[in-house]
Amino acid sequence: MNPATTVEPIEWQLPDRGKVGVLCLITTEAALFTIFVVAYLFYIGKSLNGPYPKDVLEYPIWATICLLSSSLTVFLAEHALKHSRSGAFKLWLGVTILLGAEFLRQTAIEWRKFIVEDHLTITTNLFGTTFYSLVGLHASHVTVGLILLLLTFVIGLRNGMAGQARRFVFLSWYWHFVDAIWVIVFTVVYVIGK
Repeated sequence: MNPATTVEPIEWQLPDRGKVGVLCLITTEAALFTIFVVAYLFYIGKSLNGPYPKDVLEYPIWATICLLSSSLTVFLAEHALKHSRSGAFKLWLGVTILLGAEFLRQTAIEWRKFIVEDHLTITTNLFGTTFYSLVGLHASHVTVGLILLLLTFVIGLRNGMAGQARRFVFLSWYWHFVDAIWVIVFTVVYVIGK
């Protein structure tokens, strides 16, 4: 047998626990969102009284731009941290937080209008129930992500993020997931459901 063609067996290693944990979390959250999306789709057009989606919904373009842009800025923060560029990391992480906060602010403005002006609450009709449940579920995930990003930012201000690039990658995966879910929620609620 020719020694050049001998293949050494590759030793199997356990997968990274952090990666497995975050992927399991994202899978579980995706299943939860699937249930809420299916419920929303099932109840479209079944409200017996208004207001109806066509009466109150407007496309949240600015909020969507902010949230989707935050995927780019969190990626830039991740890249900066991997290359030990602390200043750039803090800058891009700060921009990500501001974009996420603006998304939540726009959501609050929308909800205030629905409740105060349009008299659409979670108990008004099936549309109100499914709308606030689905969009609220997403907003709660954005809130959790923002809290984690803020904690990371505070640690970064104290220069405590050195050597933590692997952990920040997991947080950025969660943030990308929240952004991707928004694309689905936006499509279902504001495009299909209108």
